[in-house]
Amino acid sequence: MPRQTAYRFHILDSFLVFVPISLFSYYLEFNSVFSFIVTGVAIVALSHVIVEATGVIAQRVSSTVSALLNATFGNAIEFLIAVFALRQGLVDMVKASMVGSIIINVLLLIGLSMFFGGLKYKEQSFNKDSAGVSSTMLIIVVVGLVLPSMYDMVQSKPAPAMSLAVSTVLGIVYLLSLLYTLGTHKHLFVVEREAPSPPTHRPWSLRAAFIMLLVAVGVGSYESYLLVNTVTPLIGDMGLTQRFVGLVLIALLTNISEHISAISFARKNNMTMSLEIGMSSALQIALFVVPVLVLLSTALTGNTMDLVFGPFSLVALVMTAMIANYLSADGICHWLEGAQLISVYLLIAIAFYFI
Repeated sequence: MPRQTAYRFHILDSFLVFVPISLFSYYLEFNSVFSFIVTGVAIVALSHVIVEATGVIAQRVSSTVSALLNATFGNAIEFLIAVFALRQGLVDMVKASMVGSIIINVLLLIGLSMFFGGLKYKEQSFNKDSAGVSSTMLIIVVVGLVLPSMYDMVQSKPAPAMSLAVSTVLGIVYLLSLLYTLGTHKHLFVVEREAPSPPTHRPWSLRAAFIMLLVAVGVGSYESYLLVNTVTPLIGDMGLTQRFVGLVLIALLTNISEHISAISFARKNNMTMSLEIGMSSALQIALFVVPVLVLLSTALTGNTMDLVFGPFSLVALVMTAMIANYLSADGICHWLEGAQLISVYLLIAIAFYFI
């Protein structure tokens, strides 16, 4: 059995203290903005624990089981927040958070990785085959999400049956992509997928990792419930829209841990892994979380959540897919490309603040 490396303290470990603080803040009815912030920080800490536990487990199971774990727990907190938000009737916020997660993982996460990696290395290379497959999948996602919106614009009526059909197709495509990357063409990805993890994983046993994963998800589910309950007064107190809260605030809170991991890999000159983290997370949201939410929405709200998005959301998705396709072309990146991606994300966030 490989020797365990001593775990080095991570700054996000200290954020776990915000779990009890968020409970006190909520039940003592503190200011809604303060409650939202401390609950959000607690969720960031719990997301980090989930990432750590999943990483420990992934090193000791088959690649297939590892992929399923990533699909199930990689965006668990975001999925739980969406479920509680649907029950509260915050459908616009849920749809915006899904779009926000796709955009933030492709533009901001990869942009920050390229920028900070580029500050250390003049140029960095990455696997064009892996990036090309992911960018093509993202284009399929955009097609699937745009068509129901176009139908709504042309016919002036929602199409829940169409949203269900599109969700089913997207889910099937996701399963086929797992078969491709882990079965028929795994040789294209084996180097990056089997590369050793950085020496920051906790020295947990497999059993301890499973227990911590379940505990973190359990506590995270309750924190997600608290966060959703603080969103409505937050929107009222600060004059924010559901779309801005979902696309920017919720998407950012639930993806901070992945951003830190991706930047860490970039600083170690493993830009392929950084891109894979960003693209895989975006595709898991679009091809796994979104279809499941559409299928569950009827049971949660009595109505099927449609995949109809506003023009700004559609433009943001199309631009994100185009940029991802451009990035995969040459297999080389530098800090300026990272700064450009970050600027595009900031422009989109600014636009959603004002609409």
